[in-house]
Amino acid sequence: MRILISALVGVVFIGGLLAQRPNNEEQVRQAVQSFHAAFNSHDFGSAEEYTTEDWNHINPFGGWTRGRDAVLKELKEVHSTLLKGVSSTIEDFSVRFASPDVAVVTVTSRSSTFITPDGVRHENERSIRTFVVVKRNSRWLIMQDQNTFISR
Repeated sequence: MRILISALVGVVFIGGLLAQRPNNEEQVRQAVQSFHAAFNSHDFGSAEEYTTEDWNHINPFGGWTRGRDAVLKELKEVHSTLLKGVSSTIEDFSVRFASPDVAVVTVTSRSSTFITPDGVRHENERSIRTFVVVKRNSRWLIMQDQNTFISR
């Protein structure tokens, strides 16, 4: 009888964990989708709602910016010049949980045309971005992202 009760408790516990996963996944997706919405609107004014204070950003040219304030300064500069008017469309979205409080999100997207400072025209360019999203104070927030152009 004890074995049956223990097994039942285990099943209920595991079932409870699994039941939470879709909600967690939905919240993780929302954080990343908020980033993409900000990218497309060129307004990162509500970044504190979906990023950590210690957010790190690695851009497709290899630049590594540390801390939300520094990342937002860089994004504001880039989106008012190089990426002004550029939009990004998500093509694929994958969420994997490394632990109950850490998710790794991989997103492929396609951007509208832009020209980089070296004069290279990026037309219909695809990129792959990896996000590390962490659960802090019951909220899922982007802690790190890296964007890489997909070679043709």
